[in-house]
Amino acid sequence: MNEAGQARSAAASTTPAVELVSISKAFPGVQANDNVSVSLYSGEIHCLLGENGAGKSTLMGILAGMQQPDSGHIRVAGQEVVITSPRTALDYGIGTVYQHSTLVGALTVVENLILGESRALRLNVSRATERLSEFSAMLGVEIDPNALTSDLALGRQQQVEIIKALWRGSRVLILDEPTSMLTPQAVTELQVVLNRLREAGLAVVFITHKLHEAVALSDRISVLRQGRVIGTIDREQVRESSPDELESAIVHLMFGDTLEDASAPELHIAIEEREPGSAAPADTVVDSDGAAVALELNDARVRGDGSQPGLDGVSLQLRFGEVLGIAGVDGNGQRALAEAISGQRRLTHGQISFLGAPVASLSVWQREKLGLRYVTDDRLGEGIVRSLPVSVNLVLKRIGHAPYWRRGQVKRDAIDRNARELVEQFDIRTPSIDTRAGTLSGGNIQKLLLARELTGEAKVVVFHKPTYGLDLKTTRTVRNMIKGLRDGKAALLISTDLDELLECADRIAVLSRGKVVGIVENGPGAAEQIGRLMIGDVSLGLAAA
Repeated sequence: MNEAGQARSAAASTTPAVELVSISKAFPGVQANDNVSVSLYSGEIHCLLGENGAGKSTLMGILAGMQQPDSGHIRVAGQEVVITSPRTALDYGIGTVYQHSTLVGALTVVENLILGESRALRLNVSRATERLSEFSAMLGVEIDPNALTSDLALGRQQQVEIIKALWRGSRVLILDEPTSMLTPQAVTELQVVLNRLREAGLAVVFITHKLHEAVALSDRISVLRQGRVIGTIDREQVRESSPDELESAIVHLMFGDTLEDASAPELHIAIEEREPGSAAPADTVVDSDGAAVALELNDARVRGDGSQPGLDGVSLQLRFGEVLGIAGVDGNGQRALAEAISGQRRLTHGQISFLGAPVASLSVWQREKLGLRYVTDDRLGEGIVRSLPVSVNLVLKRIGHAPYWRRGQVKRDAIDRNARELVEQFDIRTPSIDTRAGTLSGGNIQKLLLARELTGEAKVVVFHKPTYGLDLKTTRTVRNMIKGLRDGKAALLISTDLDELLECADRIAVLSRGKVVGIVENGPGAAEQIGRLMIGDVSLGLAAA
């Protein structure tokens, strides 16, 4: 924060803008919030951190009027209030910007902003345009009032969402995972906007899983664990600590130890078949540089699905010992790419080759048997059958095949033995192997999928948003598994999280409207190049490939 902002903050009232006092909320079998107290101050960015299931979403849902607490109360500017609905929250000056856009794409920016205003018989569009200019100037952004919101980049849509919250007079702003789908340039713009909001005296709640964002932006940081506030790092400690010291303090609060030590039991996952550094199969095709090619797409074309684009002439090579990243704003053909490779969607043109042999005509099962595996982003809808036990879900793609089925008979002992081994090996937290898979947490469902796809004869694994919505600890575990595939295998990592791609991938291809618009070697300056390609700067072309 600059000196002017510090002076304004110091001069502000010591009364919190909002206080959540002794909030408790339970659902059947789950104590989501347990006597939680958090104070939000004007002119501050208060970051809320915690693993999945820690209670962050429930707590903010209560503040936003989406849930009612079982006990405890809320104070706004020192006065106790009852927030019974989102409308009531807005009346008390509490606005929420959700992770996914709530704008109506067919309407213009200014139409979205005045949508729902019914106090006058006629809407004053000219006055609304003036107000938009005032808010834009305050935030330091430029927004065309007449642009259709569907035509705006995600970062610009998010700015409109923030203005929409301010439009209703919000003095407290809740931001739920605001950077999860933004380009690096949009993240930088958001940070500028948040600083402007802080200087304007708003109280901002910032929910994120990314430690570096919390460290860079926050004035105060609260950590939730198992429904309780385990600790808060106050303004003075934030200001006096180095970024590394802050990260260590946060990790200690979240896990009680360093992140590496906390996650160590989960990181020792055996990647079968080859020792580290071993070569690809002897008969593998090599590219012009002599590298062994594991998977290749040549002018692959796939029809879109509804409003989602398909593939429009995609050509890619994935080498053994490599993690190839696929970047892009969500909804630009990522699902079509993943499903075309896995066999769930047929090509209309082109070819897919696996280990040098064409596989476009093969079924999902045939590709899976060859060692081509797919970890879907739709864990609940596609990845598992929620009503079936963990044990059966671990062999879901092998139903009817040996050794788990013989002559039409289920081999229960083999299925259970396999499940017990994988539950232990991949640290899947489940009451038993007979527990219905749909009752597991998101992180444990993801580890179930990884256990199923990484074992056996896995050679190439396609990951689609593998850590989306996971907590810090499980995210670290999954990313280490992906990087471990460099040892004699290969991975295609499709992700909307650029930090994830920069951490895991050797090269990163950018997908836009179903086309590969550039391939960037990972290293210094890669984030900027990828961001430019994501927002449509194709002058880089494929020169970086």
